[in-house]
Amino acid sequence: MGAPPGYRPSAWVHLLHQLPRADFQLRPVPSGFAPQEQEYQQALLLVAALAGLGLGLSLIFIAVYLIRFCCCRPPEPPGSKSPTPGGGCVTWSCIVALLVGCTGIGIGFYGNSETSDGVSQLSSALLHANHTLSTIDHLVLETVERLGEAVRTELTTLEEVLEPRTELVAAARGAQLQAEVVAQQLQGLAFWQGVPLSPLQVAEDVSFMEEYRWLAYVLLLLLELLVCLFTLLGLAKQSKWLVIVMTVMSLLVLVLSWGSMGLEAATAVGLSDFCSNPDPYILNLTQEETGLSSDILSYYFLCNQAVSNPFQQRLSLSQRALASIHSQLLGMERGAVRQFPSAQKPLLSLEETLNVTEGNFHQLVALLHCRGLHKDYGAALRGLCEDALEGLLFLLLFSLLSAGALATALCSLPQAWALFPLRNPSVLCSGSRLSEPLLPAGLEPASPLRSFPGCRRRPH
Repeated sequence: MGAPPGYRPSAWVHLLHQLPRADFQLRPVPSGFAPQEQEYQQALLLVAALAGLGLGLSLIFIAVYLIRFCCCRPPEPPGSKSPTPGGGCVTWSCIVALLVGCTGIGIGFYGNSETSDGVSQLSSALLHANHTLSTIDHLVLETVERLGEAVRTELTTLEEVLEPRTELVAAARGAQLQAEVVAQQLQGLAFWQGVPLSPLQVAEDVSFMEEYRWLAYVLLLLLELLVCLFTLLGLAKQSKWLVIVMTVMSLLVLVLSWGSMGLEAATAVGLSDFCSNPDPYILNLTQEETGLSSDILSYYFLCNQAVSNPFQQRLSLSQRALASIHSQLLGMERGAVRQFPSAQKPLLSLEETLNVTEGNFHQLVALLHCRGLHKDYGAALRGLCEDALEGLLFLLLFSLLSAGALATALCSLPQAWALFPLRNPSVLCSGSRLSEPLLPAGLEPASPLRSFPGCRRRPH
């Protein structure tokens, strides 16, 4: 069983499918076998393992670096006001890391948009398939009701009117039997009627979850963007309190980045398992949820010459019965209208009913063909396995860049704020010699206005 036309597993699918994983694979579910809870536990275990491993390594690296910075640096001579050697490199490394994080944010916005587009394509395909199935049920119901009404009214009236002509009464009864045959055969074409699984409900659930997923990632991206921008602002202004606050926020975003990375990795690997050969899993799962026969599901999911149309016999019997009704009505019209003028009105009503029935029948033939539903199936797979998977990979790259940039920034920020000069605005901006009582009378302190352009001398 191959993939539907128009869909081929991409190179990313094959690559992710070959990656080792913690026994978490979406294997084909045998008929009558419900997915075990252990598979979901393994999925959660994989997410927790990836996120915990990355976060643990990052925190260990940051802790080791900061301990080395705080405890192992050489003491400064007393009274020395010279900055620590290499302080500029520390600041610039932090700035470069934050700029890399900003680049990762752009990649994250693109990946979030691609994932949303793929899920939207999946929802649209499900809605279109639901429209097709609903139209089939509606046409069958309408046609059966029309035929039943014709049998109860027009054909019964014709039997009463044509009672003197035995052969015409037999033709009317024959048309009645053929109409009942058509109604019986058409009722078997509404194969989705009474099925508990609704594509509309699935599409609504998918759209609901995607809306919150998209919003959560947008908030995460905006949070990291604000952290990066305010950290750069704190470094430019040499604001120690702002850098300290952003350091705490960076630690929070680092935890979120590693958590999202684990979730994205697990989802991408599981999705690659599904997308490498989706037909067996979808067939077995749909059969379990709907209770439909494998012949019907194989016809629509595979749609190739090896699978015959399971409704062909019903369609052929209905077509022959409609042709028989049409010929019998023509015979009654030729032999009864002149002798029984009152039979003209029910005959015209029967012809109208027959024309509507034939039109509905041709629409049913087109809708029941596997092309339409199989096209929706292929569109859903392309949206899920191409756009959504590509977006997940970009989100995975964003999380990796974000985690690396924030880990580097967390190692550099404490050393950077330690190099910030101490400021005392009340002393530096006073402009009075009395504020420097310890200076000799012959020495005048340098004007603070040159070092701090924000200070302004008050007019006397």
